Amino acid sequence: MAGLDHAIEHPKEVEDPLIAARNARYGMVMFLFYLAIYGGFVGLNACRPDLMEATPAWGLNLAVLYGLALIVIAMLLALVYCWLCRGRSTT
Repeated sequence: MAGLDHAIEHPKEVEDPLIAARNARYGMVMFLFYLAIYGGFVGLNACRPDLMEATPAWGLNLAVLYGLALIVIAMLLALVYCWLCRGRSTT
């Protein structure tokens, strides 16, 4: 039903192309960093599965520890990305 929305229209957010490009570079660098770490995980699983079965600490094998580390690193990278992309101007 048209015309029943009586909310106030908020102005559109204006995005600075320089800030958007900077944030995209940050994201790409962090993505490539994580991709290298994840590639190491996949490479170890594919080429050295016997190594992934080793139990280095706390009764957990390397595959579980590496997988948990991947999750923690992804969370930390997300926090770092948010911190880097917070509302700073280029001037």
